[in-house]
Amino acid sequence: MAVKDIVKYPDPRLKVTSDSVYQIDKYILQTIKDLSDTLDAYPHTVGIAAPQIGITLRIIIIDASKKRNCRDNHGKLVLINPEIYSYDGLLQFREGCLSIPDFTANINRAKEVSVCYYDTAFKRQFVKASDFEAVLLQHEIDHLNGVLFLDRVISKRTDLFRRKKYI
Repeated sequence: MAVKDIVKYPDPRLKVTSDSVYQIDKYILQTIKDLSDTLDAYPHTVGIAAPQIGITLRIIIIDASKKRNCRDNHGKLVLINPEIYSYDGLLQFREGCLSIPDFTANINRAKEVSVCYYDTAFKRQFVKASDFEAVLLQHEIDHLNGVLFLDRVISKRTDLFRRKKYI
């Protein structure tokens, strides 16, 4: 098991646009395993992007099934070079992030998204997601573009919240 350290804000690596993946090799497979192991090490975390472990490649893993009451989801997905090609609707969602552990914020996101990506066999796939899973995809794809949820906060005065610490 290779649980990696999480890159934390304001580390400049979180603001870099990630490079595309052009083939599956041992390095890419190891990166996917490290991402998966790291995601699994945080029981309440539902998504992770390669930049969060210091690797600027366009790879994310999401698992909306880890969230209670999220019945409409596709389970654990590994997405390589994901791109959102359609958006629909709007909702406001409270987001948090492993890379910004001290805050959460209300963010406006699309209610539904359609995403094309490559799987671990480097075959092109498509997924349509709604509600929580759609928000999750948008959040993680933002990481690949050097965008953090803090960049999307409409009002830092009314929509940014200090996360409660549990003892």
